[in-house]
Amino acid sequence: MDLHVESRPGYRGQPEPTAFELGGQVVKVRQIIDRWIASDHSYFKIEADDSGIYILRFTPDERHWEMTLFQSPAGLEFSGIYSSSRRARTRQ
Repeated sequence: MDLHVESRPGYRGQPEPTAFELGGQVVKVRQIIDRWIASDHSYFKIEADDSGIYILRFTPDERHWEMTLFQSPAGLEFSGIYSSSRRARTRQ
């Protein structure tokens, strides 16, 4: 399944997520709770408009997004990799 992420330029011009498609539904980012940068990825812990908490990982060299964690409002948690096969689109 594709994980299509809409983003805008953020810190140092790097994309930060504003919305993403998951299972055919558009999920909007309410707030970015935390962010951190590793050597080859940027991570975003977000609260979405579905009240879920997600961690999204962006690989700048490949312009590739993955979901690495999901926690539902009911406290259910999914940890794993949910990847995009399409290149990320950034709003200018």
